[in-house]
Amino acid sequence: MPCDCSHASANTENERKTLRVALVLNATMFVVGMAAGLWAQSSGLMADALDMLTDATAYGLGLMAVTRGMRFKQYSARWTGATLMLLSAGIIADVIRRFVFGSDPLGAMMVGFSILSLCVNVTVLRMLAKYRGGEVHMRASWICTRTDVVANFGVLASGLVVLATGWRYADLVVGLTIAIYVAKEAAEIWRQTHHQGGGVSALSER
Repeated sequence: MPCDCSHASANTENERKTLRVALVLNATMFVVGMAAGLWAQSSGLMADALDMLTDATAYGLGLMAVTRGMRFKQYSARWTGATLMLLSAGIIADVIRRFVFGSDPLGAMMVGFSILSLCVNVTVLRMLAKYRGGEVHMRASWICTRTDVVANFGVLASGLVVLATGWRYADLVVGLTIAIYVAKEAAEIWRQTHHQGGGVSALSER
C-alpha cells in the first residue's frame, strides 16, 4: 500500500497554521477586551474577553496536540472543557458582584468592541470550519470559537439596550447567559472526548 505521508504532513501543517493565527488573534483580543471591559464596567465584555483567553488556551493546546497521540489530544480537549467551566464560574461571580455593588456599563464601548470581536471570531470560525468533523482537539477548538460568536451577539445586544435605555441589568443578564452557554459547551467537549475515548485506547498508546 502506498504511503500517504506527504498528504498527512500537509494536513498537519495546515492545522498548525490555522491554530497559530487563531491563537494570536484571540490572545490580542483578550488583552484589548479586558481593558475595554474594565473601562466600560461591563460584565459582558469581560466575559467575552475571558472567553477569548480560553480560546487562546484551547488553540495553544491544539498546537501541542497536532503531532501527538490520541490520548494527548483527548487530554488537551478535556483541559479546554475544564477551563471553560472555570470561566463560567468566574463570570457568574462577577455578575453577582456587580449586581450587589452596582455598575455603570458604557453601551457605546460594549457595542464597539463586540462588533470588532465578532469580526475576529467569525474569521477564525471560518478557518476552523473544515476541521469541525476532525480529531477531538480540532473539534474542541471549533466549539470554543462557536461559543465566542454566540457570546459576541449577546454582548452586542446588551450594549445596544444599555446605549438606548441605560438599563444596566441588560449587561448582567447577558453575562449570566454567556456563563450558562459556556458551561453547556464545556459539557459538550467532555462528552465528545469520552465518546471518542472508547475505541482509541490501543492507538493512543503509540
